[in-house]
Amino acid sequence: MLQIAIVLGLVEGVTEFLPVSSTGHLILVGHWMGFTGELAGTFDVVIQLGAILAIVVEARSALLRHLRALGTPGSRAYFLNLIVAFLPAAILGFLFHDAIKTQLFNPRNVAWALIVGAVAIFAVERWHPRMRTQSVEAVGLRQALGIGIAQCAALFPGFSRAAATILGGLLAGLDRPTAAQFSFLLAIPTLAGAAVLDLAKSYDTLTGPDLAWMGVGFVVAFFSAWAAVRWFVRFVSHHSLAWFGAYRLLVGVLVLLILGR
Repeated sequence: MLQIAIVLGLVEGVTEFLPVSSTGHLILVGHWMGFTGELAGTFDVVIQLGAILAIVVEARSALLRHLRALGTPGSRAYFLNLIVAFLPAAILGFLFHDAIKTQLFNPRNVAWALIVGAVAIFAVERWHPRMRTQSVEAVGLRQALGIGIAQCAALFPGFSRAAATILGGLLAGLDRPTAAQFSFLLAIPTLAGAAVLDLAKSYDTLTGPDLAWMGVGFVVAFFSAWAAVRWFVRFVSHHSLAWFGAYRLLVGVLVLLILGR
């Protein structure tokens, strides 16, 4: 189990905040390693919490600054934008959580979602509007709502929450680094809410030994996510997302070929 914890913790951390779908990669790698079922689902939630903590640590200065200035219009708008962007997917996820888990979590669906997401990346990179918003603080309420609606696409495993929100940001006029940073911040309530919902349903099934090796996965996910986030912001400052689209397309097609379709 230790090897599984390390491998999947690394997969979660590296892919969670990149537009390639961490959930999709965990499903694919988990099937490949023979690690599936209820315990696997709970483990995915635990290591996801490690990735969330990495974002909190990385963004701590801005978060603390706005919390201290919560009485000012700018800081209130900062958090209001995150709440507005969080709500659409949160409501749909709460309503359809069980159906999504039972009906959509399989390699074939992930492969098709990777391909569809790749096409979306190519299209948005080709036809997005002018990038006029260059900081998270400058994001408007309408832009935040648009990103939140876009995030709903990520309820389909394999599409990628990061891809949906970053593409939504580009369509709303954010530049790539700002879209990425807003996506990271939006991950905190979105992923934490999903994790709490999942853990509440599976907490009674966990044992002491389970928590020990899951803790290893948590730590691996934390450090790998922290490194990935720092690298990604630098990358998108100078490069297109099309590189990730090409990767998604390749993986999706390969999975379908392996599955025989």
